[in-house]
Amino acid sequence: MAETYIHPSQEQIAAIRGMDLDGPLVMLNLLRFAPDGGAEAYARYGAAAAPFLQRCGATVRYVGDVAGTVIGGEDWDEIILVEYPSKQAFFDMTGDPEYPSQMRADALVDSRLYCTQESSF
Repeated sequence: MAETYIHPSQEQIAAIRGMDLDGPLVMLNLLRFAPDGGAEAYARYGAAAAPFLQRCGATVRYVGDVAGTVIGGEDWDEIILVEYPSKQAFFDMTGDPEYPSQMRADALVDSRLYCTQESSF
């Protein structure tokens, strides 16, 4: 059975905190919902998290159902791109003791969260 991920490790948090990242970040969320209501539970989490996103200046840039896999072997239900004005804004939001992180965890069976920053192509 493949390893699953819901929460970041302390090492992952420390690594991102230690990176020299100036300016906006876009977080790529890959989501696999729990059976029997995970998508609906995640929608409730999204509604509960919206005020936290707004307070830290974040913007949901894209939400999409995954229609199929072109390259790779993992199947995801949904992807979300969220732009944060800074690394600190992300940590301020997720570090708020009132942030509904358990609602997110309860809605998922697996996830990935990638911190990205715009680069020239």
